[in-house]
Amino acid sequence: MSHDIRIVTESQLRAAIGLDLTAVDVIERAFAALATGDVIMPPILSMDMPDINAEVDVKTAYIPGFDGFAIKVSPGFFDNPTLGLASLNGLMILFSAKTGLVEAVFLDNGYLTDIRTAAAGAVAARHLAPSTVETAGVIGTGVQARIQIEAAHLVRPFTRVLVHGRDPERAATCARDLAETLGITAEVATDPAALVAQSQLVVTTTPSRTPVIKAEWLHPGLHITAMGSDQEGKNEIAPRALLNADLYVCDRVSQCETSGELEAALAAGLWTNGTPPELGQIIAGTATGRTSDDAVTICDLTGTGVQDTAIATHARQAMGDTGTTIRT
Repeated sequence: MSHDIRIVTESQLRAAIGLDLTAVDVIERAFAALATGDVIMPPILSMDMPDINAEVDVKTAYIPGFDGFAIKVSPGFFDNPTLGLASLNGLMILFSAKTGLVEAVFLDNGYLTDIRTAAAGAVAARHLAPSTVETAGVIGTGVQARIQIEAAHLVRPFTRVLVHGRDPERAATCARDLAETLGITAEVATDPAALVAQSQLVVTTTPSRTPVIKAEWLHPGLHITAMGSDQEGKNEIAPRALLNADLYVCDRVSQCETSGELEAALAAGLWTNGTPPELGQIIAGTATGRTSDDAVTICDLTGTGVQDTAIATHARQAMGDTGTTIRT
């Protein structure tokens, strides 16, 4: 018996889906579902290939009540820019939760991952950042640096952003792009400590394996979203900062223990605060979030399969008849 599969390209997806509050709400609901305990989300399949400066991650999740579930493959080949190619690409496959048949293949080159990752940052800011943010800071200068700040601006409309990166020219380009996109003041911060000191909301978007934020930089009224650590060995936040913060939140504790900021704190023998709350629990009201505007909060985003299933389902609904249908 034959069935139809819809093939959708990156350009078609970009025309239909953007980073907006609808996408943020989609990802927020996915986190809330994760807090129920009914979601089935296996550990990330992660393959590091250091000899070719590459990595591949595979993520998936089944959310009861959803019509489908997605499997997402994300290769990162970090020497690609020398070949004139993007570092990141990939695709998502949406399967029917009723029959297991493939319903859609999104040849998005990582676009849907970018959207759902940035939307998760907005969800973290919505629930954990101080109620008023005047200055935001970002450490990193790539695609996620830009869209994490765009996403945070949706929920905390700050008027100034500071950008820090290892390459001053890339930092300046990133700042110019953000100023143009958001219509706000954007400046390069050559000193990351000064960036943190002046910001109420900071996002780290690097692949660093040594901390880019030190524990002594924390100050009252600060929220940090760390989203760069998504593989074993990566570490953007000094382990002691997790203890010094008033609240440390994971997207998924089991992932943060092996590939997030919690990994380094555990390895150093510093983490003694038991099991951290998860973002979904705070959304659902089963765990306590920020208690005052003076509190210091850190959210550790490693990227979850529920985000992929949620954004793929959203994409399928938004695309309608767009794309190419093949019959198998």
